[in-house]
Amino acid sequence: MNSTSSHGLWGRTAPNAPIAEKLGTNHVCDVAVIGGGYTGLSAALHLAERGMTVAVLEAETVGFGGSGRNVGLVNAGMWVMPETLKQTLGADLGGRMLSFLGDGPAHVFELIDRFGIACEAQRNGTLHCAVGAAGLSEIIERAAQWRQLDAPVEVLDKKAAATKLGTGCFEGALWDHRAGTVQPLAYARGLSGTAVGLGAKLFEHSPVLKTGHDGSRWVLTTPMGSVRSEWLIAATNIYSTCVHGEVANSQTILPYFNIATKPLPDRLRAEILPEKQGAWDTRSVLTSFRMDAAGRLIFGSVGQLGIEASCHAAFARRSIQAMYPQLYNVEFEHFWWGQIGMTDDNLPSLGQLGPKALAVGGYNGRGIAPGTVYGRALAQHITGEIALEDIPVPIRPLKPAPFRLLKGLGIRAGAAALHAVAQRV
Repeated sequence: MNSTSSHGLWGRTAPNAPIAEKLGTNHVCDVAVIGGGYTGLSAALHLAERGMTVAVLEAETVGFGGSGRNVGLVNAGMWVMPETLKQTLGADLGGRMLSFLGDGPAHVFELIDRFGIACEAQRNGTLHCAVGAAGLSEIIERAAQWRQLDAPVEVLDKKAAATKLGTGCFEGALWDHRAGTVQPLAYARGLSGTAVGLGAKLFEHSPVLKTGHDGSRWVLTTPMGSVRSEWLIAATNIYSTCVHGEVANSQTILPYFNIATKPLPDRLRAEILPEKQGAWDTRSVLTSFRMDAAGRLIFGSVGQLGIEASCHAAFARRSIQAMYPQLYNVEFEHFWWGQIGMTDDNLPSLGQLGPKALAVGGYNGRGIAPGTVYGRALAQHITGEIALEDIPVPIRPLKPAPFRLLKGLGIRAGAAALHAVAQRV
């Protein structure tokens, strides 16, 4: 359970990634991308589609970090309430970001359709489940703010939510029709295969040890080779390794685990999340649950599967049995965990690392759609289609998050303590 390299269920069920070699030569291209996650792969795909030469350098394998370990919810927008986002960024930038990210899932599914990416895509929306009266008030207000922006969302009452969820444990749910789910590692591998098919070069097990600018081009050095490029995209987010640590240091790490059951019998699959929406709740230490294509129930929450793994697994079992008593003898088959980067204002940002060098990240647990559309936006900027200021994201220096290590340890310890005593969701 404590493996930092396991992708759990996703690693077992995702199609293979395209064959990639270690970088062993001196390579020249238009754009070098560090990191084989959603942002980097989307940028590479859209750049290659526009005729640019691009090289993706991945220290491990495609989707190794958060892109291959998350829940697989393709959500619209950020955690922040729409009005709060506009108050934080201003009406113009905030409004453009809401529209841009609100349309994010549509672009994800358009890519999936256009390139035939096999990733168990489900487009029946997501369900944000209300815990108690406070949770119900929260989703009612969130829905009202989204509806002012003409977003297709609706609030389900307790009975209607129970029909969608297969459980009456929640006071209601916000059904966002824009959203959906994917097999997240399969989606990342599909993006990489598409990018390679369009001409991008992919190098795995090729960590960038050093970057520098020689006055005309960037020079990226790996253990066995180098890349010279006009443009540089640092798309490692919090999984930064040897270079551009400011990307990771600007965020606090929040660990998140997932546990998957064995495939459920057809009778139970018809009762539990029958329309296969992905779901999560309104608690501060949230939980998520969804089904995969084979009928496994996947339960997740804040926490790391290290020495505290047993308490998280026990909490998962109690929560599942409380929501779905018919799973009283549920058996778990897969365990895995990853890391989420949290910014102080819960919003992403774009940093300029030097001449023609950009980094965007800080998706706060919503990396699938934002990573995809911001990767596309970076490609559009590099090819001259849009100005940097037209990308709807705050452009600001990547400053270290205060007390980020202590905050991260506190989150991990707090989640373990809560799950040790909590009786159920």
